[in-house]
Parts: sequence; structure tokens; C-alpha cells
Amino acid sequence: MLMPVDERVDIVYLWVNGADPVWRRKRQLALSCRNAQQEGDLARYGNVAGRYRDNDELRFNLRALEKFYPDHGQVYLVTDGQVPHWLQASDALTLVDHRDLMPEQALPVFDSGHIESYLHHIPGLAERFIYLNDDVFFGADVDPSLWFGEDGVAVFKETSAVPDYDVLQPNETALVNASVLSKHWLARRYPQYRHAPRIFAHAPRPMLKSVLHELELVAPELFEQVRRTIFRSWRVPPLVPDLVPRWMLHTGRAVILGLDPLYVSSGAPDAERQFQTLIDGFGKILFFCINDTSDDAQDDAEELQRIAATLRRLLPEPSSFERIDDGNSIDDVDAACSADLEPAGEVIFSV
Repeated sequence: MLMPVDERVDIVYLWVNGADPVWRRKRQLALSCRNAQQEGDLARYGNVAGRYRDNDELRFNLRALEKFYPDHGQVYLVTDGQVPHWLQASDALTLVDHRDLMPEQALPVFDSGHIESYLHHIPGLAERFIYLNDDVFFGADVDPSLWFGEDGVAVFKETSAVPDYDVLQPNETALVNASVLSKHWLARRYPQYRHAPRIFAHAPRPMLKSVLHELELVAPELFEQVRRTIFRSWRVPPLVPDLVPRWMLHTGRAVILGLDPLYVSSGAPDAERQFQTLIDGFGKILFFCINDTSDDAQDDAEELQRIAATLRRLLPEPSSFERIDDGNSIDDVDAACSADLEPAGEVIFSV
């Protein structure tokens, strides 16, 4: 299939600051309102602190974006009424509040799989866009024709296989269960489908807005199901990390590219070696992921401090999205951001 090479490519991020007291009260209230069945539905690692912790990844992600892909399109930042304290007003970035994207009765939502299911509904979003978690970074110059090629959008699979379960597993990760969901749905709809029990890499995800709208029409029951979650549930796996790329591959809208992605885990026994590999290869690595696997460690834990220290070393230059105050270090900016960056009611606006 032919990709429109002259069309802009927008960038979409999800972001949360788990230390925000207002957000934390909202999360605690939602937790206390769960019934016994909902407590048993919680996915593995579905509610640990590391899932919501802000290690300043977004700030450095935007630095990497400007360094390696200066010709990107509009940046959309999807948040739950939050704004990074360091964020500078920019016509190139649009803040999208959950209230502007999802029905009021569905809120609050703490499951990224639920939120992701609405990304193609962002007003003004380009047909071509790349969705990144804030811990997935570009690590070398971006060639849009690689991500949106003539044969389809680029997807990357892990090289190692995962267990090929027949049913969803309460003690497996969301990505493994997402593979199980994809296997059954695709096999029912396409008798010739053959499932490969491998999960997709933590990578930038190139998307076509029209294709996501099409899948929502083809599989409305799956979108309705994931849009009923509040916290990540093992019974309701996310769609974007697995079903979307598998369906695009099967229908000729995507192509698998070979790459051994760099995956850094903050809580791994050999984390120091992993970070050194990143430092040594920075500028030549197409993309990399720094995953907060320290779960419920204290925010000032040494392994977490290594994340920001490494990113400061690799990406020392502020981006145009950062607030530069009167001579102070950007790392010392007052967390009480001025009112001109606060989300405003039901309006999606540029900051």
C-alpha cells in the first residue's frame, strides 16, 4: 500500500504525574470503590507506583524528539488534568485533557489501554501519527519513510517467544494476555490467520487514523470492553500494543522490520550495564525504552535517580517545549506552574 510521503506526522504522548496529590486522591478513591470482583481483576503490575511515576522522562523524550526528528508534526499530550511544571507555551503542542477525549461517565481512568482506545478521536490529529509512551525514545535520526513505508507502517516484534495460552491468565503481563485476545479474535474472523506467540517491542508505534477508525467499526465489542475498565485488568487486555499491529499486518497495512530493540529496566540486577549500553550506542540506536520496573520503590531510590542522570547526560540541551525561568536551572523550576498552562474546562487547546 502506498503511504502519503508528503503528509505531516503528528506525535502523541500519554503522561501522568503519580506524585500529584490531587491525582493521588482521585486514584485512592477509585481504588476504594472497587468491589471484590474488580479487585481480583487487577492485572499483574497493573497498579504499582512505577506505572504512574514521573521520572522526568517526558522532558527528555521531547528533547530526543527535537534532536532526532525536528520535522515532526503537531505534538499532542494526553493527560488527566495535569500539566508538567516545566512545560513552555508552544503552538506546536496541544494539551488534551481526558475530559475532552472520553465520556464523563467513564472517568476517572487509570488504565492506559482504555485511554489508548480513543487516540484516533483526538480533534485535529493528522492521518499519520506516531504514538509513544513517555519512556520510549527515539535514539537516532528519524526517517519517516521507514516508519510509513510503501508496504505499510513499521512494527517490531520481540525475538523470544511467549507462552501460547488458550485463555487469559491472571498472573501474566498485559502484553501476553493481549496476544491471547488477538489470537482468538483474529482466528474467529480470519480462518486463514496463523498466530505467532511473540509480543511486540516497546517501540514508537506509527498509526494511521483512518485504519484505527476502521478497526473500531470492525471490532466494536472489543473497544466497548476496554472502555469499561478503570484500572488495568487481566480480563480486558489493551488493544493498541498487540491487536492493532497484528490486524494491520494481516490486512496488509503493516510490515515487520527486523531490529533487536534496546530495553533498559531500572530494577534489573544488571541495570547499570544496560544503561551503559544505551550511553555507548546513543545516536545509533533507532529507538530505546527505559522502563521503570522498580515498582513500589521510593521515588528517591538510587536506581530511579539513574534514569534522570543518564538522560541528562545524553540529552543536555533543553527543547523548545521547556520553560526557561529567570536564570534558574530548568531542574529547579517551581512545581507550581503559572495559571496560563492549566487545563481549561472542556476545551482542547494549544499550550
